[in-house]
Amino acid sequence: MLQLQRVSQRNASRAVARAARWRTARGYASSSSEPYDAIIIGGGPGGYVAAIKAAQQGLKTACIEKRGALGGTCLNVGCIPSKAMLNNSHMYHQAQHDMKRRGIDIDGVSLNLPVMLKAKDDAVTNLTKGVEHLFRQNKVDYFKGTASFASQNKLTVALNEGGETEIEGKNIIIATGSEVAPFPGGSIEIDEEQIVSSTGVLSLKEVPKKMVVIGGGIIGLEMSSVWSRLGSEVTVVEFLGAIGGAGIDEEISKQFQKSLTKQGLKFKLNTKVLAADKRDGKVYVKTEAAKGGKEEELEADVVLVAVGRRPVTTGLNLDKIGVEVDSKGRIVIDDQFTTSVPHIKCIGDVTFGPMLAHKAEEEGIAAVEYIKSGHGHVNYAAIPSVVYTHPEVAWVGKTEQDLKKEGVQYKVGKFPFAANSRAKTNLDTEGQVKFLAEKETDRILGVHIIGPNAGEMIAEAVLAVEYGASSEDVARTTHAHPTLSEAFKEAAMAAYDKPIHF
Repeated sequence: MLQLQRVSQRNASRAVARAARWRTARGYASSSSEPYDAIIIGGGPGGYVAAIKAAQQGLKTACIEKRGALGGTCLNVGCIPSKAMLNNSHMYHQAQHDMKRRGIDIDGVSLNLPVMLKAKDDAVTNLTKGVEHLFRQNKVDYFKGTASFASQNKLTVALNEGGETEIEGKNIIIATGSEVAPFPGGSIEIDEEQIVSSTGVLSLKEVPKKMVVIGGGIIGLEMSSVWSRLGSEVTVVEFLGAIGGAGIDEEISKQFQKSLTKQGLKFKLNTKVLAADKRDGKVYVKTEAAKGGKEEELEADVVLVAVGRRPVTTGLNLDKIGVEVDSKGRIVIDDQFTTSVPHIKCIGDVTFGPMLAHKAEEEGIAAVEYIKSGHGHVNYAAIPSVVYTHPEVAWVGKTEQDLKKEGVQYKVGKFPFAANSRAKTNLDTEGQVKFLAEKETDRILGVHIIGPNAGEMIAEAVLAVEYGASSEDVARTTHAHPTLSEAFKEAAMAAYDKPIHF
C-alpha cells in the first residue's frame, strides 16, 4: 500500500511539473501553483471552446477532462462518429440503389464494415488531436483526470495516469455534459453488445438482421437510417404519436415519417416499451399501446435504447460547496450562467436547454465574456436543430403548433424542392422549405426544412431570426442560380406574396 501511495505521489508531482513546464514554454511568467483565472471542468464542445476563449481573453486557463481525449460525447461517441457513419452508409446505399438511374453502372458493390468503422474512428482521432493542438496554441493547461470540488475555489484532480493534484481557480465553469439515460424503471439493461446505447450502436461488429430502436428522436432516427442502409430490418418504437422529438414541426414530422417509411423503416407510434429480454441469442422487446392495451413482442438481434440523456454531476461534490441542482439533476443557473455560488458558472448539457453541441459552444463563449467584461449573449430563440438523415431535416424558431398554442397570428410560405432547378438536376427533389412569419409585421418566426442540404441551408434562417428579418427581406436577397438555396428564397416569397416558380 505504501508503495502504491508513493507511485501516486510521484505521478501527481510529474503532472504538476509537466503543467509548469508547459506554461514556461508558452511564455507564462507565473507559477502553476498560482490560482488560475479560469478553470473549466469538462473538455466537450462547451468546455474546450470556453477554455480557448478564456485563454484568448488573456486569462490563465486550465481545462480538466476525464475521458483522456478532448471533444466530449459529441466528438468521441456522438455527433462526429455518427455523421461519419451516416455519410458513408448513404454513399453505400446510393451505390446500390441510386447510381444506375444516373447513368453509372457499378457491379459487385459490397460492404466492408471494419473499414467503414475505421474511417469513423480515424475522423474522431484526427479531430481530438486537433483540439489538443488548439489548447497548446492558445496556452491552455490540460489536465487528464476527474475533478471534484475540495472547496468553492479548489479542485482535486484524480489523474488518469495515477495520483492526484489540486488546483485553484478564481472562476470555475462546469461543463461536464450529459450521459446516456437509462431506460425508465430499469427493466432494460444495456450491455453494449445486443442491447446498446448511442455509444455501442456506433461500433457493432456486424450488421444485425433485425434491429429495434426504442425512441424516435434525433439519435434514434439517425442510427435507424445508418443500419437500415447497411441492411438491417429496422423497427422504431416511439411512445409519442410523432417522430423527430421536441421542436419539430408537426407537418414536417409527418412528411419525414413517410420518407423514412419509403426507405424501409417501420414505425410503431403511441407505443410503450415494457421490457427487453435476451433469449437464445435474440432480444425480445415487450410492448403495449401507450394508453394501455394488448401486449406485443418484437424480435431483434440488436436493440438500441435511445430514450434521451441526463446531466453528469456525479462525483463533483456540488452539495459540499452549495451549488444548487434541480429535480432533473440539472445545475441551476441565472441569465449569466452563474450558479448559486457567484464565481462558479455552468454551461451545456449539464444545465437547462436543448442538449446540442452548438448551444454549449455559444454558452461557453458567453460565459467567458461575462467573466472578462460582464457582458455576454446567447439567443435561445435562434438555435437550430438538424437531423442528418436523408432527406435532412432542420429547423429554427417556432413551429406551427407553438404559434397556435400562443395565439399568434401568422402566415405560412412553402416551396417544394420538386420545383427547384438544382434539386431536379441532382435527381434529389424530396421535401420542402416552410416559412412562418408574423402576420402583421412579416417578421420571421420559424423556418422548417426537409430536403437536400437542409442542415447547411438552415444557417441562413438562423441569421434571419437573429437579426429579426422579415420574409420580404429574405425574398429580396439575391440567391445564386441554380442552387438549392433558391427554394429558401421562394418559400420566403410565398410567405409575404407569391413564389415565382410554383
